[in-house]
Amino acid sequence: MKILVGCEFSGIVREAFRKHGHNAWSCDLLSADDKSEYHIQDDILNHLDENWDIAIFHPPCTFLTISANKWYKDELDMFSDRQNSRIDAIKFFMQLINCNIPKVAVENPIGVMSSRYRKPDQILQPWMFGHGETKATCLWLKGLPKLEPTDIVSGREQRLHYLPKTDDRWKLRSITFQGIADAMAKQWTKPIQRTLEVSF
Repeated sequence: MKILVGCEFSGIVREAFRKHGHNAWSCDLLSADDKSEYHIQDDILNHLDENWDIAIFHPPCTFLTISANKWYKDELDMFSDRQNSRIDAIKFFMQLINCNIPKVAVENPIGVMSSRYRKPDQILQPWMFGHGETKATCLWLKGLPKLEPTDIVSGREQRLHYLPKTDDRWKLRSITFQGIADAMAKQWTKPIQRTLEVSF
């Protein structure tokens, strides 16, 4: 299967699919942390019409999260830089979810898209997939089933929330947990593979 992982520089999700034999590529404005040859360093919007079977998108959440609301509540000018950044972020999210790829997942924290678009199909926690941490992650799905938990564990710390405010804090907080990436690779390709088998 041909898989596009958009707005990913870590390669975690891309490699989870590749380990299962799929032709998976990541795409981001940043270079790949793992220096993979299967990474496209470019604007993801330039690569949506390349006959992908599945796309998983991780658009930047800076201007979409609930925590970002504090920047806007006292803004009197609706055309301020921050307001425009949020408008652009919402437009980008909608371009991704409405692309012509048949199977799409868009991932983001709890934020404004629940009201500006619709409520997410699913809210995941890392502790549902083998990681003893909390970090609510929303999924908006098109043509894909909800993920089933694979390994519910205890612990449930807010490690990422308490990371020190370093220059790379945003990068560390944005990386997909391995257990969630593995679940995506296993569960989201099975229904499609069965359909292909039946059609022949």
